[in-house]
Amino acid sequence: MMRPIRDFINALKFKYFSLFLIGLFSLALFFIMYGIVQKETYEIKRFQIASEAIRSIKTVEDTTKTELEKERAANEVTPVYQFSEDVAKNRQAIAENVFNFFIEVKKGIETDDVEPKAPQVIQKKSIEEVREKLSFLEEEEPELQLDEESIISLLSQEVVILENVRDFIIDAIGFELMNKIRTDDLSIKKYDIENKIRIANIVPSTIKQPVITIGRTLIVETEIINEDLTKARIEEAKAAVEPIRILQGQVIVREGQVIDNEVYRQLEIAGLLTNQSPVKPLAGIILFIFVISAVIFMHFSTWKENTLAKRKSLVIILVVLFLQVVMMKLISLVEPEFDLLIAFLFPTALAAMLVKLLTNERLALTVTIVTAATAGIILQDGYAAIIQMEIALYILFGGLTSLYLLGNVSRRSTILGTSLGVAVSNLLFLAFYLLMTQTSYTLSELIFYAVAAISSGVISGALTIGLLPFFETGFGILSDIRLIELSNPNHPLLKRVLTETPGTYHHSVMVANLADAACESIGANGLLARVGSYYHDIGKTVRPGYFIENQHTGKNPHDLLPPEKSRDIIIAHAEDGAKLLEKHKMPPEIIAIARQHHGTSLLRFFVFKARELGDDVNEENYRYPGPKPQTKEIAIISIADSVEAAVRSMKEPTSEKIVSLVRSIISEKLNDGQFDECDLSMKELKKVECAICETLNGIFHNRIEYPE
Repeated sequence: MMRPIRDFINALKFKYFSLFLIGLFSLALFFIMYGIVQKETYEIKRFQIASEAIRSIKTVEDTTKTELEKERAANEVTPVYQFSEDVAKNRQAIAENVFNFFIEVKKGIETDDVEPKAPQVIQKKSIEEVREKLSFLEEEEPELQLDEESIISLLSQEVVILENVRDFIIDAIGFELMNKIRTDDLSIKKYDIENKIRIANIVPSTIKQPVITIGRTLIVETEIINEDLTKARIEEAKAAVEPIRILQGQVIVREGQVIDNEVYRQLEIAGLLTNQSPVKPLAGIILFIFVISAVIFMHFSTWKENTLAKRKSLVIILVVLFLQVVMMKLISLVEPEFDLLIAFLFPTALAAMLVKLLTNERLALTVTIVTAATAGIILQDGYAAIIQMEIALYILFGGLTSLYLLGNVSRRSTILGTSLGVAVSNLLFLAFYLLMTQTSYTLSELIFYAVAAISSGVISGALTIGLLPFFETGFGILSDIRLIELSNPNHPLLKRVLTETPGTYHHSVMVANLADAACESIGANGLLARVGSYYHDIGKTVRPGYFIENQHTGKNPHDLLPPEKSRDIIIAHAEDGAKLLEKHKMPPEIIAIARQHHGTSLLRFFVFKARELGDDVNEENYRYPGPKPQTKEIAIISIADSVEAAVRSMKEPTSEKIVSLVRSIISEKLNDGQFDECDLSMKELKKVECAICETLNGIFHNRIEYPE
């Protein structure tokens, strides 16, 4: 109960945290982009004489004239009517049901009483019965409500009369409704049915009024406007109207011409008036920033990850994006001084590689798209440009190339190789760009663009390698590169484990293999599990001889110690390891593995030993202090740790024995509540079980017995 509440509170806190940070980034981005899309404007008033000819600087639609033309076309469309024969059948069915209700109740009255009753003595029960039967129809047809007097008069008639009236009214309604009736004709048709009923001898005068009410109510339109077809034809008519545009270069006002309301409106549409020029561009910038902010917010809102990881990732991408935008702004400031498009020097893959190495590929893809779109606006070059599409595509393709080439291998040498691949991608795109422009370029210009493309890729890799340590240190990020460095056997702590506790080292390597395979089977971080397994028992280096895998003399010091003392020594290795890792400034994720890999599990061996000695044992005193595993990786390491130790002590392990052992260990931990605080599902536990069994079977497979 407490965990869902805690998760909800954390999610709520992260929501406000992300909104605050994204809001700050949006504000900073707005001030950086402010003024980018300003155009040449004129100080003009209505009915002023133009001092010069003014041309439109862009092609823009005259929406007012276009809409007027569309409305004219729509008004000329004739509504589409549709006749329905089913209406007559439905209304006849209603009439038949109404009279059948009365006939049914009437027959019930005649069955109960031999003598027919006068209207004034019709039983109240019969009236209520009729009302109940009619209530279902009255909900659909509110006008079809008969008062008590009408009901009594109808019930007073003989069954034969009611049947004749029923047949008459059904035929009359059917006759009227077989014709096309529109809303305008409805009152006439209602009058016609009323007339027929009044002159019909078959309808007794005492019930003419209720029958007229029924008849008039059931006369409805049989030909109504088909809204969908009519709307479709209107839309077709509107779509056929060509937009009326003011073309780029078109003269809107000539020198000496009086600027009347129509000309002033056209100048306004073209964005050429000083008093209105900032509004639309600024609104466009705000809308653009809102869209990219919403994309980032939605990404983190739908990302199934713990709050701490999401906080770090959010700060990282906003910092990376801010650095990118600052670089774009600097380039845009110096670009007017050059005749060439120096925006091609921008490091296209920097954001993509940094974010992928520090977070994940999905987030890196989002950042790549946002960076490309932002660069297209900030790095625009041209008087009438809205977005510099070649720059946006240049950065987009460069970023995507880096994501594909970087793959899952995250060594620094891979980053350099990736940056060269990005340089090639940049060269190919620039070749496409230069060919498509169909412009003649000098040799110096071609050399510049080639150097820019290569420099962009190389700078992306160099800056990634240079900035990565700052991000890792500043945000406490455990990247794949950092994990690979920690897995180096020459690391001082791993050397200590190998030299001081060789048995523990071998155990840790085996646990790493099992945990890595199990994590990969469920999509968890296998590399983190592998490296964490190398360090999970580092605390055993404090008292190596008290752990059985390091005892080579055949003597176990625990045989001479009371259970309580042995318990304290064994339990202490988890906290000792965590403190040792903290002392060496190891990442928090590795420290958590050392501290949590035993959770709050029970030291059963020493519990049994204490009971054999006759002690009154409280099992809670023989449990690890915890906390329980908080992540999937730690939970899997705890399983692999127990399984490896158990299989190592097994004589002649077979496939069946291994499966049974692994299953029992997972079941025991599950029943003991060790997985209560991590999000491992039963389906994932089954996959973990299979992966561990497959790995162990590969290690303990049957070998050929060689002859002596």
